[in-house]
Amino acid sequence: MVRWLRWTLLILVAGTAVAFAGDWAAFRLHKSPTSTVTVHHFLSTPLKNNKQELDYLGSEDVPCSRSLFPQAGMSPCWYLQRHRNQSTNL
Repeated sequence: MVRWLRWTLLILVAGTAVAFAGDWAAFRLHKSPTSTVTVHHFLSTPLKNNKQELDYLGSEDVPCSRSLFPQAGMSPCWYLQRHRNQSTNL
């Protein structure tokens, strides 16, 4: 059983490393494809009775990488498109 778990873990780690290396190579070969996504920022302020107040701080265009994993210090566009509303807790 332990041998089977080791092989499974080794295959998962190797698969992730190969996927990241392929994503990095594709990102570099396409000359760092980037895009922008409009993100809305909110400030979350705690109130009495465990309630929260959300204050709209505005929106901004955030640069993102067209890749599977974060590349060049940018979040992937697929992630930002699914998480357009971002809040900061006070």
